[in-house]
Amino acid sequence: MPGLMDKSLPTPSADAQDASRALCQRLVAEIERGGGWIGFARYQELALYEPGLGYYAGGSHKFGTDGDFVTAPELTPLFGHALARQVAQVMAASQPVVLEAGAGSGQLAVDLLLGLDAIGMAPERYLILELSGELRARQRDTVMRQAPALAARVEWLDAMPEAFSGCIVANELLDAIPVQVLAWRDQGLMERGVGLDGDGRFVWCERPAADDLQRAAAALPVSAPYVGEVALAARAWAAEWGRRLVQGALILIDYGLPRHEYYHAQRSGGTLRCHYRHRAHDDPFWWPGLSDITTHVEFTAIAEAAHEAGLDVLGYTTQASFLMNCGIGELLSARQSSSGNAAKTLGAVQVLLAPGEMGELFKVIACGRGIAEPLLGFVRGDRLHAL
Repeated sequence: MPGLMDKSLPTPSADAQDASRALCQRLVAEIERGGGWIGFARYQELALYEPGLGYYAGGSHKFGTDGDFVTAPELTPLFGHALARQVAQVMAASQPVVLEAGAGSGQLAVDLLLGLDAIGMAPERYLILELSGELRARQRDTVMRQAPALAARVEWLDAMPEAFSGCIVANELLDAIPVQVLAWRDQGLMERGVGLDGDGRFVWCERPAADDLQRAAAALPVSAPYVGEVALAARAWAAEWGRRLVQGALILIDYGLPRHEYYHAQRSGGTLRCHYRHRAHDDPFWWPGLSDITTHVEFTAIAEAAHEAGLDVLGYTTQASFLMNCGIGELLSARQSSSGNAAKTLGAVQVLLAPGEMGELFKVIACGRGIAEPLLGFVRGDRLHAL
């Protein structure tokens, strides 16, 4: 059942509460089938993706000022237009096809399509890998309204293609892939999961970690007591492209850290956070299905998984360095000279670039196969050595 009401958060509507209660019944049934316990990764999977009820599978708006958080594409189209220059280079070295994984509101798809078209590099096909029917509908509407001349090139996929050549883009996808939560205790490594207390409310419970988690944790610079996350599914996702990518590159953008910073002693409580109506909180049991549940990305693990699967790690840098390398400054100057919203555009770009905003927290990593030339986005400020 939902956790205790957090008075610092807006009260959900009656319909939203009803939807959360329905999801809770699904979660309780899962816990009972699991003998009174499920791993947190399974809880997160259901809370985010359960058809019709999970956070990303329900009907409420998640992105933008009317949702729970704002992503870079909602701030300004210049984010997508700058990224388009990197995408164009990858397509020129492979095939004129883009695959966006987890396209959110569809705004990045629009901005990439228009940005690529503006430089004479409109893709022959723009594929969107999206499992949420509600988000697919919103993406289709966004593309039809803002880029109707290019809409016929957009296709939606239910699963990864068996083989792919071109450029794969994922903005804020990895942080929403379910994670295992581990607790290093004096008695050994424990996996944190979810059970029920005497009143039927969700509570944290711990069990000895299974062998795969023991192996994953062995390389981490952690000593008890400590709580942190291991993203086995995100590692597997990155590695799977090693089997499927024939030629091209993945451009992954998200907030996160390299391993030595991710598991720093001062971060001993982990990075798990929830987002509801532009407020962050740390209770994943508060009205399940209504809050986004995320963790920072451990980029060292993503790089290792891709490399072990046969991909080259082509670059790793901050979002600020990447966007500057891709010419966002030039795009800003051009926009300011032709737009009446110069101050608003400048403010949005400052959020993308400022160290205290998204510029340093967000990172960009590229992994690929058959790409000979250095990638534009990493020509200055590459931090591969920090992984």
